[in-house]
Amino acid sequence: MRSKKISQILEHSEFWSEYHLCTLTTMRPDGSPHVVPVGVTVDADAGVARVITRKSSKKVANIAAGGSEARVAVCQVDGGRWATLEGTAEVLTDAAAVALAVARYADRYGRTPAPDPERVVIEITIDRAMGLTVLPRPTATSPAARA
Repeated sequence: MRSKKISQILEHSEFWSEYHLCTLTTMRPDGSPHVVPVGVTVDADAGVARVITRKSSKKVANIAAGGSEARVAVCQVDGGRWATLEGTAEVLTDAAAVALAVARYADRYGRTPAPDPERVVIEITIDRAMGLTVLPRPTATSPAARA
């Protein structure tokens, strides 16, 4: 039997496989949120989400400042459909972890990022999943086209 956490993630797994820009929220040392656009991949079976980035980024610095219990959230929205995953984050630098994250990113987003020697992976161990993803997908028309 799957854990409740995995079941919650799987409930929204199809939505997390669609092409969407997401946000990552980390906490600055002063406690204020730092929210940035990112690409996210989700491995529901492992209970983790991954974000590739540069080791010099503010998000990596915020996670490092938070230590082993650094809390983060990733979110994506599409019309009225949305999903958020929360958990603890760690920054991985080993080549195998980076390669796996880049491959998963390429699968989800349809392009392989250019090589970057500064690339690291933010791996989020998910402990909370929430969202509303059962609504119909919005149409592709823009607000200007509907006017």
